[in-house]
Amino acid sequence: MGRVIHFEIHVTDVARAIAFYETVMGWRIRPWNGESDGYWLIETGEHGTAGIDGALMLRHGPAPVDGQPLTGFMCTAEVADVDGVTAAAEKAGGRVALAKRPIPGVGWHACIHDSEGNILGLLQPDPAAASG
Repeated sequence: MGRVIHFEIHVTDVARAIAFYETVMGWRIRPWNGESDGYWLIETGEHGTAGIDGALMLRHGPAPVDGQPLTGFMCTAEVADVDGVTAAAEKAGGRVALAKRPIPGVGWHACIHDSEGNILGLLQPDPAAASG
C-alpha cells in the first residue's frame, strides 16, 4: 500500500513559518543535515508514537490566495484543544479557514491558515461530539 510517510509544507518566509509551527503546534524544526540549505525537517511528536514527520521547504511559485481551491493534500493534526490551537494560530499570524465544527462520534474539527497561507486541519478527539 502507498501509506503516507512524510509531508512537506511550502513556505515563502522560513523564519516566520518556523516560529508559527513551533509556537502553535509545538513542533521541533531543524535544518536538514544541520545546514540551512532550503529544507528543514519537522518532528511532530515523539518517535514511536502515531503520526508522521515532515519538512518545510522554500516555495517555488506564488503563495495560495484566499478563495482558491485546495490544490494539494491537506494534513490534519490531532490536538488536545481546537479552540486553544486556533487562538494560538491567530496570535501567531495565522487565521481561521474553517470554524470549529463537530464530527459526530469522532471529535471537533477546524482548519487554519498558517502564516504562509497554507491550510492545516485540526482534530480534537471527542466521541461525544455531536451536531447541534
